[in-house]
Amino acid sequence: MTRDQLDRGLYRRVVRGVYAPPGMPFDHELVARATALVMPPEAALAGRSAAAWWQGRTAGSRDPVRVVVPKTSAWRGPRGVLVHRTEVRAGEIVETDDGIRITSVERTVWDVAALERLRDAVACLDAMAFGGELPDEVLRRVQRTATHQWGSRRVRKALSLVDGRAQSPAESWVRVACHAAGLPEPVPQFVVVDGGAFLGKVDLAWPEAKLIVEYEGPHHFDPVKAQKDDARYAALRAAGWWVIRLANADLRDMDAVVDRIRTALALATPRPLGQ
Repeated sequence: MTRDQLDRGLYRRVVRGVYAPPGMPFDHELVARATALVMPPEAALAGRSAAAWWQGRTAGSRDPVRVVVPKTSAWRGPRGVLVHRTEVRAGEIVETDDGIRITSVERTVWDVAALERLRDAVACLDAMAFGGELPDEVLRRVQRTATHQWGSRRVRKALSLVDGRAQSPAESWVRVACHAAGLPEPVPQFVVVDGGAFLGKVDLAWPEAKLIVEYEGPHHFDPVKAQKDDARYAALRAAGWWVIRLANADLRDMDAVVDRIRTALALATPRPLGQ
């Protein structure tokens, strides 16, 4: 990399003093890795930034990188990095195979649950659980420490909602919104069978109400995928299920999503077959 290449914009600045080559995906993990290159020895990636190494890749490229340092550290970090001066106990910092300092899985869980808003915390912890990095024994260890410490109430709340069956942040967000609204808990990744025939595995379901909520990411708008989805939903409706389909635009107004679910649950009488 030369000064001329920088002046011509051939490399993109990630954080001050660190640049990415052309074609490299600009995501949160890249920014976290770049931050790790300029951190002092006493610092470590934390929160959702550390969670990327624990299968919790839910932070976006515009979300700030989180770093923890001891209270005695004077490091402020580059722009876009949130530095938390806090107590860091022995064993709470580990090093990855490529030499990046991150918080341990237990400390990562705590920081995610204590520092993030509830829906983002649950989405991250769900991903960690789905990826096998948050088994029950780890959850129990963190829960045992969630007393009389900073953030303990937030931690207990987030941990109570963790479900490793969720396969996307959107599923977690909808679950948390339903919980906050006092609605019945849905079943993630529910397998629908009708008369012995497999109709599909759906994102969220209220089996007693025969209600399904499906999140459709960008790949669902591929013509071939969309055609398959339409056929699957037609089969579900023919079997008496109500289907609410959500796209990214719908998730911007979670109150409206909850209202749609509440209305559907209020009309919970299963539909006659074929209607």
